[in-house]
Amino acid sequence: LTAYGLTENCGLVTMCAPGDPLEVIAGSAGRPVEGVEVRIVDDSGLGVSAGEPGHLHVRGVGVMQGYVGDPEATARAIDPRGWLRTGDIAVADAAGNISITDRSDDMFTVGGFNVYPAEVENLLCGHPAVLQAAVVGAPDERLGSIPLAFCVLRPGHTLTPDALAAWARTEMANYKQPRRIEIVNELPLNASGKVQKYLLREER
Repeated sequence: LTAYGLTENCGLVTMCAPGDPLEVIAGSAGRPVEGVEVRIVDDSGLGVSAGEPGHLHVRGVGVMQGYVGDPEATARAIDPRGWLRTGDIAVADAAGNISITDRSDDMFTVGGFNVYPAEVENLLCGHPAVLQAAVVGAPDERLGSIPLAFCVLRPGHTLTPDALAAWARTEMANYKQPRRIEIVNELPLNASGKVQKYLLREER
């Protein structure tokens, strides 16, 4: 089974159940466990519809009281009604199954449109020559930000940034298309295998 949780909620938030269809188990983190409420909201705090990405908030018996000795961080994390802002971007399907799609602090806007890097990364990895991809927002005077992609190729494949950019133009909306693509040998990873995007942003 698949599940989702975070330390600030003392563990589990959502979980699949025995008997769930395989596509639910493979494609989501399930539904809220007993004693936990979740909501997915837009930037203004309004709930979004099923299938729409938004900020995941959690409330329930497991939510922490706060960060020890850091009331400012606690206030940023938990609102007056007890909702914990997880910092994750999520999507719920019609049955309430939650999929975690990105981190709020990784999201950026291009000409007023929200770009979720994980979505663009998944699209780039749809190219047969691309093994890994990491996308960050780079400052742009006209659009505010533009997508910058770092891609690792599969062994034995060759691909130029221009060729990949041309392919991307056929696969994704204009505002999601990387304006710059760099082919790299590897991505900077931390000890748990997550891409250290702050290092990539420093290369903008």
